[in-house]
Amino acid sequence: MGLKIMPAVVEMYPAQIPPEARRKYTRDDCRALEAAGLLEVERFELIDGELIRKMPKSPLHSLALYLVVEWLRGVFGPRYVMQEVSINLSPVLDSTNELEPDAILIRRPVGAFREVNADPADILFVAEVSVTTQEFDLGIKAARYASAGIAEYWVLDLRQMQIVVHRNPMGERYESVVAYAADEPVAPLAAERASVCLRDLVRAD
Repeated sequence: MGLKIMPAVVEMYPAQIPPEARRKYTRDDCRALEAAGLLEVERFELIDGELIRKMPKSPLHSLALYLVVEWLRGVFGPRYVMQEVSINLSPVLDSTNELEPDAILIRRPVGAFREVNADPADILFVAEVSVTTQEFDLGIKAARYASAGIAEYWVLDLRQMQIVVHRNPMGERYESVVAYAADEPVAPLAAERASVCLRDLVRAD
């Protein structure tokens, strides 16, 4: 009677493209692809050399973004708040990153940025509205904003219904990360008496 051969158990491999097979892009690469008609740059964000497709905005996302920008402009003035514009991070990070936050608070009026992007020295505050992109907004984006020295970064997490406030950047992380529930008020460092609740930023009236 012959030996019975048993099938070998094969481990599953990660369902990911190997890093060595990926093509890393730079800002210059993206501009060249756009000029050749091969890439619609406005539909992507460049993060660590990866082209990340922007998710379509849901009605809830659009409402929250509209209201947070309206609130910021009411506190700081309309000329000091910019919506969905590319920013510079640092000479080191800029070649492979082009982030476009939902909203930024700037030190100088918007007219100063007709020909250049705002950089960390110009930015007091960054906000992202997050419905399905928490992995990026609370992960790699937080790390990049911290690396750039952005003093304060808010994520309006509409899935968990909380505002996650990042402060005190140190290297690639923020030393202070605090989540405020929907009805808990929080104020930006640049205007400590101007508080807001997430519930106010998703109201329907």
